Amino acid sequence: MTEIAASDGTKLAVHSVGSGPPVLLVHGITESSQTWDPVAGRLSTTNEVIRVDLRGHGNSQHNAPYDLATMAGDLAVVVDQTCDVAPRLIGHSLGGVVVSALAGVVAVHSVVNVDQSLRLDQFQAQLQAVAPMLRDPDSFPLVLSALFDDLAGSALTEEERARIEAARNADQEVVLGIWQAVIESEPADLRALVDATAASVTAPYLSLFGIDPGDDYADWMSNRVPTATVELWPDLGHYPHLVEPDRFVARVHEFWNSI
Repeated sequence: MTEIAASDGTKLAVHSVGSGPPVLLVHGITESSQTWDPVAGRLSTTNEVIRVDLRGHGNSQHNAPYDLATMAGDLAVVVDQTCDVAPRLIGHSLGGVVVSALAGVVAVHSVVNVDQSLRLDQFQAQLQAVAPMLRDPDSFPLVLSALFDDLAGSALTEEERARIEAARNADQEVVLGIWQAVIESEPADLRALVDATAASVTAPYLSLFGIDPGDDYADWMSNRVPTATVELWPDLGHYPHLVEPDRFVARVHEFWNSI
């Protein structure tokens, strides 16, 4: 592990393995770079795999703010210091949003977004309904546990579920900082933020879901990111890349080879 200082001095934990074209893996909310272990090991046979603990996660420093622009800016610094060529981005959950934003501010080879809809306005009502419980220190862990259990689904093995949970650290300040814009923004403002983020993406983009994002999502996405392909692997839940890592890595290579 190495440490890279973000533009505000926040120390970010960065892990690198393998050699070849660089791939940047970005984890989901409350998780860490360790969540990617099964995928990182497979990709490292052909690529340099760079994993970052987002600020407030894993071994990175806890230092507000935790908004999307700040996190994308953090990763832009990491890319500048670790990649000699445009990296291939892969993000899961929150990481899918962050790499989408990153693709609008640095040159990238491609983007793979794993099970993260960019229609954040559809997530807004769900978060607003539980916001009082998220702000309560006693109910906060219970709400998150229920949410993550529901997302994970039944396809993950118990062993893999336990491994993910071991990499999880739910810090209330961090979670609320990340979700603040979704909870507090006016719907029109949130849609405008999403549209601006999506409009800045010009790289080839694969959006791969284990949970159905809705029949109209592919059209919604292509209207905002013309380079996007939306693909559903039914019934695999929120972690399709960990339920079927061999299939996932093969699909990623197929996507890269098509560019």
